[in-house]
Amino acid sequence: MNPDLARLQPYPFERIRSLLEGVSPAGVPAVSLAMGEPKHPTPDFIHQAISNNLGGLANYPLTKGMPALRESIAGWLTRRFQLPEDALDAGQHVIPVNGTREALFAFAQTVVQRKPDAAIVMPNPFYQIYEGAALLAGAQPVFLHCTQDNGFIPDFAAVPAEVWRRCQLLYICSPGNPTGAVMPLETLKQVLELAEQHDFIVASDECYSELYFDEDQPPPGLLQAAAQMGNTAWKRCVVFHSLSKRSNAPGMRSGFVAGDAEVLKQFLLFRTYHGCAMPLPFQLASIAAWNDETHVQENRRLYRQKFAAVMDILAPVLDVQMPQASFYLWPKTPVDDETFTRELFAQAHVNVVPGSYLSREAEGLNPGANRVRLALVAPLEDCIEAAGRIRRVTETL
Repeated sequence: MNPDLARLQPYPFERIRSLLEGVSPAGVPAVSLAMGEPKHPTPDFIHQAISNNLGGLANYPLTKGMPALRESIAGWLTRRFQLPEDALDAGQHVIPVNGTREALFAFAQTVVQRKPDAAIVMPNPFYQIYEGAALLAGAQPVFLHCTQDNGFIPDFAAVPAEVWRRCQLLYICSPGNPTGAVMPLETLKQVLELAEQHDFIVASDECYSELYFDEDQPPPGLLQAAAQMGNTAWKRCVVFHSLSKRSNAPGMRSGFVAGDAEVLKQFLLFRTYHGCAMPLPFQLASIAAWNDETHVQENRRLYRQKFAAVMDILAPVLDVQMPQASFYLWPKTPVDDETFTRELFAQAHVNVVPGSYLSREAEGLNPGANRVRLALVAPLEDCIEAAGRIRRVTETL
């Protein structure tokens, strides 16, 4: 067996099962705010596009994807992030993938050179795939704390030069999971300057980029920062996007990577052996999804409605702030996060994720401790019901 498998930590939901083992839930219907799985309906036109193209199941799909899909993705990126026209070559700068999760993991296996001191730097708290990808690529994860004091955005200037010297890959996540923090353009430019100075690749997980609250203030992206710096070859830049959150289609497993052509050439080679091409019906449905913004605007409207209602209920009793984007709340807990999670389950049959399960202790600090992640993905009525139960439990602690 690969000995690095022994270095992997249990996934948060496995730890939650152990935490709640033997705890009897309250005798009311369960409401889960734990898993970040969108629950809004998948748009009908996506269903129809899949149904209309089921004949494509008779053909092997290309790992590189259909030219029309790559063109639709390049067009969306150009419109969304105000990139120079024709700066993105759909044939060189875009690869469709089966959702960001598998791509974020596989990317590290492609780009990391197995050296004894190899490091992959990542935010803390984080999406656990980053850590697993680092360990199975033979690299050391280095955690950058995201706390309320730094606005939940890593302090890149405080990272020692010795760490940057060893860094081969930097994962960033904006909007952040679980904090919802958005990196400003100046911070993204700072990251690219560091990458140029120290010769590492930046992998920007932007799968929550379309879940924001002000229609006039969409979160910026890494390619947008690169273009403003004159880096339209996208050197050392790779971004990851998905239809899971944007279009409420998590089961379609459709996303893409875009950026540095030389890096993506090697990533395509890896994926050709990996055997993970997107089925043709899903590619055709993805074209329709990337070309439509009306359903995405409606999606944001539904989330704004839920956040407004839940914040009204929770803000009087919990230390909780409205995020800049995403569908998560990241409140402080009145007791330790594991106890709070158990009490919510036992007293109110509400499922949440302890913040310490989404972070790692480093330098004597676990930045997720005494917080929980609430995913407002359930229908409005369920989110309101869950918030009311959380408030009642909080008032007893």
